Amino acid sequence: MTAADHDRLDRPLAGGETARFFRAAPALAVECLAARFHTYAYAPHTHDEYVIGTVIAGQERFSIGIDRGFAGPGDLFLIEPGTVHDGAPGPGGYAYRIAYPAPALLAAIAGDVAERAGAAPRFGAFLVHDPALAARLAQVHRAAEAGADPLAAEEGMFAVLATVMARHGVDGALRAGLARPAGQETVAVTRVTDFLDAHYAEAPDLATLSRIAGLPRARLIRAMRRATGLTPHAWLNDRRVRAARRLLAAGGAPAEVAAACGFCDQSHLNRAFKARVGIAPGAYGRLYAN
Repeated sequence: MTAADHDRLDRPLAGGETARFFRAAPALAVECLAARFHTYAYAPHTHDEYVIGTVIAGQERFSIGIDRGFAGPGDLFLIEPGTVHDGAPGPGGYAYRIAYPAPALLAAIAGDVAERAGAAPRFGAFLVHDPALAARLAQVHRAAEAGADPLAAEEGMFAVLATVMARHGVDGALRAGLARPAGQETVAVTRVTDFLDAHYAEAPDLATLSRIAGLPRARLIRAMRRATGLTPHAWLNDRRVRAARRLLAAGGAPAEVAAACGFCDQSHLNRAFKARVGIAPGAYGRLYAN
């Protein structure tokens, strides 16, 4: 079954239990689930996709293949397609966040990182303890659920899935790929920054930027960070804020400025603007009102 089919099963929830299914990073189309259970138990089942996720509170009791145990915060599930597994609340229940990337997607990311033909990964264990990576996965997952900017969601999910495969997959070429130093790809980086400067109101994805740069996505992100100190999405957000400052100073209303500059909504503009300028867009505009 697909992750979507699994979430649509008849699953009456007790009071205080929640289950929300959504798609993260439109360009990657990763299906995700955020849930909190204290009585609900899954029947044994399989997925067409991988199951990559983490418990963020409490404990989950599980069976994966012939393995049985408990998972808690800091643990990562790395379940391959077709593997029989279940899940039930431990004492006090649990909350978790799961991503269901398709094998073709992970194969594409693996090929991008290793810079050769990629294959869907194999993992050495169903469950690993990696608190830092588990926290990063939860952070990216939470941002995607909250409606993060498409390029931010894609960049975050791409990086997390690449790191999961490199750190816990059995293919050593992925570890070497992520560890490969970024070169001085000045011309490639300039092509991308010029494009983002000219198209800041649009919503580019990493595949588009990769074609413009002539670099694989993983190397593009590393090269931009080395050359500019910013990832592609961070550069785009900074460029949008610069444009917003000009429009606000000219008397533009924050909601109109947000739309004109490519922000998802006014709250997205508020967060990005205040983080870089130090005051809210409305307050900045009022400086030029008289």
